[in-house]
Amino acid sequence: MSVRVVLVDDQPLVRSGLSVLMAGQPDLEVVGEASDGAEAVRLVGEVRPDVVVMDIRMPGMDGIEATRLITAGAGTARVLILTTFDEDDHVYGALRAGASGFVVKDMALDDLLTAVRVVAAGDALIAPGVTRRLIADFVGRPAGGRVGAPERAPRPVEGITEREREVLTLVGQGRSNTEIAQDLFITVATAKSHVSRLLTKLGARDRVHLVITAYDMGLVTAGHSGPG
Repeated sequence: MSVRVVLVDDQPLVRSGLSVLMAGQPDLEVVGEASDGAEAVRLVGEVRPDVVVMDIRMPGMDGIEATRLITAGAGTARVLILTTFDEDDHVYGALRAGASGFVVKDMALDDLLTAVRVVAAGDALIAPGVTRRLIADFVGRPAGGRVGAPERAPRPVEGITEREREVLTLVGQGRSNTEIAQDLFITVATAKSHVSRLLTKLGARDRVHLVITAYDMGLVTAGHSGPG
């Protein structure tokens, strides 16, 4: 079954390029395009895609508000943010709005296609170099965006085991399942199982939201944000 994709960008050339790129992939199908956030929200409600590739900066409703409305809706679409990472501070707002992943506009085309597939499959730690930079910066910012706020002491996370707490901390540091397995001396399958249980117990959409939970619970701080 193909991954159904909606492309959202105010630049027709960007949408056209992505559409042509995905048209050559047997497992990806572009089912709609939108030029702003409001159009994206309406279109997602109509065509029910699996993944929305969403620009942030658009006229009218921006990608952050559109992401919030889409992820709060009744559908199961996941949002993949398309951004210029080094310039766009709004990426943090998009993360909190429910985005499942981030790609930069100048990344390799094969990596972009992989990102769409990974997000569709329910994972979120894509493009490790970008994601870990995002996490490292994000965990140093409170919700209001002020860097340098006092670090919070860890507090209990209700309903999870001590081992799951350890796994949540490592997820919050940007570790992959393989790295978690190595750190805890367990198998990759066991690490994946722990992550799956955390997603269920904490009601998280994906790993990005486990990162947010780890940060909000004080399990991850600016000084312990994983490898760079």
